Amino acid sequence: MIKIAVLGAGHLGRIHLKLLKEIPSFEIVGFFDPDAEKAALAERDFGLKKFNSIEEAIQNADAIDIVTPTLSHFECADFSLRNSKHVFIEKPITNTLEEAKKLIQLSNEANMKVQVGHVERFNPAFIAAAPFCSGPMFIETHRLAQFNPRGTDVPVVLDLMIHDIDIILSVVKSNIKNISASGVAVISETPDITNARIEFDNGCVANLTASRISMKAMRKSRFFQKDAYISIDFLEKKIEIIRLKDAPASPDPFALIINPGEGKKPKQIYFESPEVKQTNAIKSELEAFAVSILKNETPPVTIIDGYNALDVAYKILEKTKITSAMI
Repeated sequence: MIKIAVLGAGHLGRIHLKLLKEIPSFEIVGFFDPDAEKAALAERDFGLKKFNSIEEAIQNADAIDIVTPTLSHFECADFSLRNSKHVFIEKPITNTLEEAKKLIQLSNEANMKVQVGHVERFNPAFIAAAPFCSGPMFIETHRLAQFNPRGTDVPVVLDLMIHDIDIILSVVKSNIKNISASGVAVISETPDITNARIEFDNGCVANLTASRISMKAMRKSRFFQKDAYISIDFLEKKIEIIRLKDAPASPDPFALIINPGEGKKPKQIYFESPEVKQTNAIKSELEAFAVSILKNETPPVTIIDGYNALDVAYKILEKTKITSAMI
Protein backbone atom coordinates (compact mmCIF):
# COMPACT_ATOMS: atom_id res chain seq x y z
CA MET A 1 0.00 0.00 0.00
CA ILE A 2 1.24 3.49 -0.92
CA LYS A 3 1.14 6.17 1.74
CA ILE A 4 -0.01 9.34 0.01
CA ALA A 5 -0.52 12.93 1.16
CA VAL A 6 -2.57 15.51 -0.70
CA LEU A 7 -1.48 19.11 -1.04
CA GLY A 8 -4.51 21.32 -1.63
CA ALA A 9 -8.04 20.93 -0.28
CA GLY A 10 -9.92 23.21 -2.65
CA HIS A 11 -12.59 22.11 -5.14
CA LEU A 12 -10.41 19.63 -7.04
CA GLY A 13 -8.41 18.66 -3.97
CA ARG A 14 -11.59 17.53 -2.23
CA ILE A 15 -12.45 15.36 -5.25
CA HIS A 16 -9.00 13.76 -5.05
CA LEU A 17 -9.37 13.14 -1.32
CA LYS A 18 -12.73 11.44 -1.85
CA LEU A 19 -11.50 9.23 -4.71
CA LEU A 20 -8.19 8.30 -3.10
CA LYS A 21 -10.15 6.86 -0.17
CA GLU A 22 -11.83 4.50 -2.66
CA ILE A 23 -8.56 3.16 -4.13
CA PRO A 24 -7.18 0.17 -2.15
CA SER A 25 -3.60 0.80 -3.30
CA PHE A 26 -3.49 4.10 -1.40
CA GLU A 27 -3.48 4.96 2.27
CA ILE A 28 -4.14 8.67 2.76
CA VAL A 29 -1.90 9.75 5.62
CA GLY A 30 -3.29 13.29 5.54
CA PHE A 31 -3.42 16.57 3.65
CA PHE A 32 -2.23 20.15 3.84
CA ASP A 33 -3.86 23.40 2.80
CA PRO A 34 -2.70 26.84 4.01
CA ASP A 35 -6.30 28.07 3.97
CA ALA A 36 -7.53 27.34 7.51
CA GLU A 37 -11.20 27.28 6.52
CA LYS A 38 -10.71 24.84 3.63
CA ALA A 39 -8.48 22.65 5.78
CA ALA A 40 -11.02 22.52 8.61
CA LEU A 41 -13.83 21.57 6.21
CA ALA A 42 -11.77 18.79 4.64
CA GLU A 43 -10.74 17.48 8.05
CA ARG A 44 -14.38 17.38 9.13
CA ASP A 45 -15.81 15.96 5.91
CA PHE A 46 -13.23 13.25 5.22
CA GLY A 47 -11.98 12.41 8.71
CA LEU A 48 -8.35 12.77 7.62
CA LYS A 49 -5.31 14.16 9.40
CA LYS A 50 -4.62 17.83 8.74
CA PHE A 51 -0.90 18.51 8.50
CA ASN A 52 0.48 21.86 9.64
CA SER A 53 2.96 22.29 6.78
CA ILE A 54 4.03 20.95 3.38
CA GLU A 55 7.18 19.61 5.04
CA GLU A 56 5.17 17.58 7.57
CA ALA A 57 2.92 16.14 4.85
CA ILE A 58 5.87 15.11 2.69
CA GLN A 59 7.79 13.55 5.60
CA ASN A 60 4.89 11.19 6.34
CA ALA A 61 4.19 9.94 2.81
CA ASP A 62 5.64 7.84 0.00
CA ALA A 63 3.81 9.81 -2.70
CA ILE A 64 2.47 13.36 -2.97
CA ASP A 65 -0.68 14.42 -4.82
CA ILE A 66 -0.31 18.11 -5.76
CA VAL A 67 -3.70 19.77 -6.28
CA THR A 68 -2.68 23.33 -5.46
CA PRO A 69 -2.90 26.50 -7.60
CA THR A 70 -0.52 26.38 -10.58
CA LEU A 71 1.79 29.04 -9.13
CA SER A 72 2.80 26.68 -6.30
CA HIS A 73 3.18 23.49 -8.39
CA PHE A 74 6.93 23.84 -8.78
CA GLU A 75 7.62 24.54 -5.13
CA CYS A 76 5.58 21.54 -3.99
CA ALA A 77 6.99 19.15 -6.61
CA ASP A 78 10.56 20.38 -6.11
CA PHE A 79 10.44 19.73 -2.36
CA SER A 80 8.73 16.34 -2.88
CA LEU A 81 11.29 15.09 -5.40
CA ARG A 82 14.22 16.34 -3.32
CA ASN A 83 12.82 14.16 -0.53
CA SER A 84 12.49 11.14 -2.86
CA LYS A 85 8.70 11.07 -3.12
CA HIS A 86 6.63 10.00 -6.11
CA VAL A 87 4.56 12.89 -7.46
CA PHE A 88 1.17 13.31 -9.06
CA ILE A 89 0.83 16.92 -10.21
CA GLU A 90 -2.22 18.58 -11.69
CA LYS A 91 -2.10 20.28 -15.07
CA PRO A 92 -0.57 22.56 -16.14
CA ILE A 93 2.56 20.94 -14.77
CA THR A 94 4.13 24.26 -13.70
CA ASN A 95 3.69 27.97 -14.20
CA THR A 96 6.72 28.31 -16.50
CA LEU A 97 8.67 26.16 -18.92
CA GLU A 98 11.87 26.77 -16.98
CA GLU A 99 10.25 25.31 -13.87
CA ALA A 100 9.10 22.28 -15.86
CA LYS A 101 12.64 21.72 -17.17
CA LYS A 102 13.99 21.78 -13.62
CA LEU A 103 11.40 19.22 -12.52
CA ILE A 104 12.38 16.91 -15.39
CA GLN A 105 15.99 17.04 -14.25
CA LEU A 106 15.02 16.50 -10.62
CA SER A 107 12.77 13.53 -11.43
CA ASN A 108 15.60 11.89 -13.36
CA GLU A 109 18.03 12.43 -10.51
CA ALA A 110 15.56 11.21 -7.87
CA ASN A 111 14.37 8.28 -10.03
CA MET A 112 10.81 8.88 -8.82
CA LYS A 113 7.55 8.49 -10.73
CA VAL A 114 5.92 11.74 -11.86
CA GLN A 115 2.46 11.74 -13.48
CA VAL A 116 0.76 14.88 -14.79
CA GLY A 117 -3.00 15.27 -14.38
CA HIS A 118 -4.14 15.56 -17.98
CA VAL A 119 -7.40 13.89 -17.07
CA GLU A 120 -8.94 13.76 -20.55
CA ARG A 121 -6.49 10.98 -21.45
CA PHE A 122 -8.60 8.88 -19.08
CA ASN A 123 -11.97 10.06 -20.34
CA PRO A 124 -13.80 6.81 -21.24
CA ALA A 125 -14.90 8.29 -24.58
CA PHE A 126 -11.31 9.01 -25.59
CA ILE A 127 -10.15 5.59 -24.40
CA ALA A 128 -12.84 3.94 -26.55
CA ALA A 129 -12.03 6.09 -29.59
CA ALA A 130 -8.21 6.10 -29.39
CA PRO A 131 -7.71 2.73 -31.18
CA PHE A 132 -9.56 4.13 -34.22
CA CYS A 133 -7.44 7.33 -34.42
CA SER A 134 -4.71 6.09 -36.73
CA GLY A 135 -3.05 8.91 -38.60
CA PRO A 136 -5.55 11.79 -38.48
CA MET A 137 -4.82 14.57 -40.99
CA PHE A 138 -7.30 17.19 -39.77
CA ILE A 139 -8.46 17.70 -36.18
CA GLU A 140 -11.03 20.15 -34.88
CA THR A 141 -11.64 20.73 -31.16
CA HIS A 142 -14.10 22.91 -29.26
CA ARG A 143 -13.81 23.29 -25.50
CA LEU A 144 -16.36 25.84 -24.32
CA ALA A 145 -17.33 26.64 -20.74
CA GLN A 146 -19.65 29.06 -19.01
CA PHE A 147 -17.95 31.89 -17.14
CA ASN A 148 -16.56 30.95 -13.73
CA PRO A 149 -14.35 33.44 -11.84
CA ARG A 150 -12.44 30.50 -10.29
CA GLY A 151 -10.46 29.90 -13.50
CA THR A 152 -9.62 33.45 -14.54
CA ASP A 153 -6.24 33.57 -12.79
CA VAL A 154 -4.71 31.99 -15.93
CA PRO A 155 -5.40 32.43 -19.68
CA VAL A 156 -8.02 30.14 -21.20
CA VAL A 157 -5.21 28.38 -23.11
CA LEU A 158 -3.70 27.14 -19.83
CA ASP A 159 -7.06 26.57 -18.18
CA LEU A 160 -9.01 24.76 -20.92
CA MET A 161 -7.21 24.44 -24.26
CA ILE A 162 -4.25 22.62 -22.74
CA HIS A 163 -6.49 19.54 -22.35
CA ASP A 164 -6.94 19.35 -26.13
CA ILE A 165 -3.30 20.20 -26.78
CA ASP A 166 -2.27 17.15 -24.76
CA ILE A 167 -4.82 14.89 -26.49
CA ILE A 168 -3.64 16.02 -29.94
CA LEU A 169 0.04 15.57 -29.08
CA SER A 170 -0.72 12.04 -27.85
CA VAL A 171 -2.45 11.13 -31.13
CA VAL A 172 -0.35 12.91 -33.79
CA LYS A 173 3.09 11.31 -33.97
CA SER A 174 4.87 14.16 -35.73
CA ASN A 175 6.81 17.30 -34.93
CA ILE A 176 5.11 20.69 -35.05
CA LYS A 177 5.97 22.88 -38.04
CA ASN A 178 3.96 26.02 -37.36
CA ILE A 179 1.53 27.56 -34.86
CA SER A 180 -0.80 30.49 -35.40
CA ALA A 181 -3.37 31.84 -32.96
CA SER A 182 -5.59 34.73 -31.94
CA GLY A 183 -7.37 35.50 -28.70
CA VAL A 184 -9.57 38.12 -27.07
CA ALA A 185 -9.79 39.20 -23.43
CA VAL A 186 -13.49 39.92 -22.86
CA ILE A 187 -14.05 39.68 -19.12
CA SER A 188 -10.66 39.04 -17.52
CA GLU A 189 -7.20 40.50 -18.12
CA THR A 190 -6.07 37.55 -20.27
CA PRO A 191 -7.70 35.96 -23.36
CA ASP A 192 -11.07 34.40 -22.52
CA ILE A 193 -11.54 32.96 -26.00
CA THR A 194 -8.74 31.67 -28.20
CA ASN A 195 -8.43 29.93 -31.54
CA ALA A 196 -5.21 28.18 -32.55
CA ARG A 197 -4.00 26.34 -35.62
CA ILE A 198 -1.22 23.78 -35.27
CA GLU A 199 0.49 22.44 -38.39
CA PHE A 200 2.57 19.27 -38.18
CA ASP A 201 5.45 18.08 -40.36
CA ASN A 202 3.39 15.10 -41.58
CA GLY A 203 0.73 17.43 -43.00
CA CYS A 204 -1.78 17.10 -40.19
CA VAL A 205 -3.55 20.31 -39.16
CA ALA A 206 -5.32 20.85 -35.82
CA ASN A 207 -7.76 23.71 -35.29
CA LEU A 208 -8.48 24.37 -31.60
CA THR A 209 -11.04 26.71 -30.02
CA ALA A 210 -11.37 27.33 -26.28
CA SER A 211 -13.74 29.73 -24.56
CA ARG A 212 -14.78 30.38 -20.97
CA ILE A 213 -17.51 32.88 -21.83
CA SER A 214 -19.94 30.59 -23.65
CA MET A 215 -23.64 30.18 -22.97
CA LYS A 216 -23.34 26.42 -22.71
CA ALA A 217 -20.59 23.89 -22.14
CA MET A 218 -19.08 21.84 -24.97
CA ARG A 219 -16.07 19.53 -25.12
CA LYS A 220 -15.93 17.94 -28.56
CA SER A 221 -13.13 16.80 -30.85
CA ARG A 222 -13.33 15.56 -34.43
CA PHE A 223 -10.63 13.55 -36.15
CA PHE A 224 -10.55 13.18 -39.95
CA GLN A 225 -8.31 10.58 -41.56
CA LYS A 226 -8.13 8.34 -44.60
CA ASP A 227 -11.50 6.57 -44.93
CA ALA A 228 -12.66 7.53 -41.43
CA TYR A 229 -14.19 10.27 -39.26
CA ILE A 230 -14.15 10.00 -35.45
CA SER A 231 -16.19 12.30 -33.24
CA ILE A 232 -15.55 12.37 -29.48
CA ASP A 233 -17.85 14.10 -27.00
CA PHE A 234 -15.74 14.38 -23.85
CA LEU A 235 -18.61 15.96 -21.92
CA GLU A 236 -21.36 13.46 -22.77
CA LYS A 237 -18.82 10.60 -23.03
CA LYS A 238 -20.01 9.47 -26.44
CA ILE A 239 -18.25 8.65 -29.71
CA GLU A 240 -19.37 8.30 -33.30
CA ILE A 241 -17.32 6.72 -36.05
CA ILE A 242 -17.97 6.83 -39.77
CA ARG A 243 -15.76 4.59 -41.88
CA LEU A 244 -15.42 3.81 -45.57
CA LYS A 245 -14.72 0.22 -46.56
CA ASP A 246 -14.79 -1.66 -49.86
CA ALA A 247 -18.40 -2.46 -50.62
CA PRO A 248 -19.37 -6.16 -50.68
CA ALA A 249 -20.32 -7.76 -53.99
CA SER A 250 -23.96 -7.84 -52.91
CA PRO A 251 -24.51 -4.93 -50.53
CA ASP A 252 -27.61 -4.44 -48.42
CA PRO A 253 -30.24 -2.55 -50.49
CA PHE A 254 -30.36 0.15 -47.77
CA ALA A 255 -26.57 0.51 -47.52
CA LEU A 256 -24.91 3.81 -48.40
CA ILE A 257 -22.62 3.17 -51.34
CA ILE A 258 -20.15 5.65 -52.86
CA ASN A 259 -18.80 5.18 -56.37
CA PRO A 260 -15.39 6.90 -56.40
CA GLY A 261 -15.06 6.77 -60.18
CA GLU A 262 -14.13 4.56 -63.07
CA GLY A 263 -11.68 1.80 -62.25
CA LYS A 264 -12.08 2.20 -58.50
CA LYS A 265 -13.92 -0.10 -56.12
CA PRO A 266 -17.22 1.14 -54.69
CA LYS A 267 -17.10 2.09 -51.01
CA GLN A 268 -19.72 1.50 -48.35
CA ILE A 269 -20.30 3.91 -45.46
CA TYR A 270 -20.43 2.27 -42.04
CA PHE A 271 -21.77 4.06 -38.95
CA GLU A 272 -20.42 2.78 -35.65
CA SER A 273 -20.97 3.69 -32.01
CA PRO A 274 -18.51 1.60 -29.98
CA GLU A 275 -19.36 0.95 -26.36
CA VAL A 276 -18.04 3.51 -23.91
CA LYS A 277 -17.49 2.16 -20.41
CA GLN A 278 -18.68 4.76 -17.92
CA THR A 279 -15.76 5.29 -15.56
CA ASN A 280 -14.54 8.18 -13.41
CA ALA A 281 -11.59 9.69 -15.28
CA ILE A 282 -9.98 11.26 -12.19
CA LYS A 283 -10.18 7.99 -10.29
CA SER A 284 -8.73 6.16 -13.31
CA GLU A 285 -5.72 8.48 -13.53
CA LEU A 286 -5.02 8.12 -9.80
CA GLU A 287 -5.27 4.32 -10.11
CA ALA A 288 -2.82 4.46 -13.03
CA PHE A 289 -0.43 6.48 -10.85
CA ALA A 290 -0.57 3.74 -8.21
CA VAL A 291 0.11 1.04 -10.81
CA SER A 292 3.16 2.92 -12.12
CA ILE A 293 4.62 2.99 -8.60
CA LEU A 294 3.77 -0.57 -7.58
CA LYS A 295 4.88 -2.13 -10.87
CA ASN A 296 7.75 0.30 -11.52
CA GLU A 297 6.24 1.32 -14.88
CA THR A 298 6.28 4.59 -16.81
CA PRO A 299 3.19 6.66 -15.92
CA PRO A 300 0.67 6.97 -18.78
CA VAL A 301 1.03 10.78 -18.77
CA THR A 302 4.68 11.53 -18.14
CA ILE A 303 6.48 14.64 -16.99
CA ILE A 304 7.72 15.03 -20.59
CA ASP A 305 4.09 14.96 -21.80
CA GLY A 306 3.28 17.69 -19.29
CA TYR A 307 6.23 19.77 -20.50
CA ASN A 308 5.32 19.34 -24.18
CA ALA A 309 1.71 20.42 -23.62
CA LEU A 310 2.87 23.47 -21.65
CA ASP A 311 5.43 24.33 -24.35
CA VAL A 312 2.76 24.37 -27.08
CA ALA A 313 0.37 26.31 -24.82
CA TYR A 314 2.95 29.06 -24.29
CA LYS A 315 3.71 29.22 -28.02
CA ILE A 316 -0.01 29.73 -28.62
CA LEU A 317 -0.07 32.46 -25.96
CA GLU A 318 2.84 34.22 -27.66
CA LYS A 319 0.93 34.17 -30.95
CA THR A 320 -2.16 35.65 -29.31
CA LYS A 321 -0.02 38.51 -27.97
CA ILE A 322 1.24 39.22 -31.49
CA THR A 323 -2.25 39.25 -33.02
CA SER A 324 -3.62 41.36 -30.16
CA ALA A 325 -0.89 43.93 -30.71
CA MET A 326 -1.89 44.20 -34.37
CA ILE A 327 -5.50 45.14 -33.57
